[in-house]
Amino acid sequence: MELWHDGGHDAVERILARAANAQLARAIFKAAQGDHPQRRITLRRDNRIIADSAK
Repeated sequence: MELWHDGGHDAVERILARAANAQLARAIFKAAQGDHPQRRITLRRDNRIIADSAK
């Protein structure tokens, strides 16, 4: 789970979390959206984006 830089930067600011399974990852993603409502957050597995708060 990644939090992206605010203000047009196309780079990850920091890794918010890593999860052992998909169910836990989705729960953490939802919580992160609540903590950072105006920020882009992505949930990835390897190079594949599973969820993107910007979409």
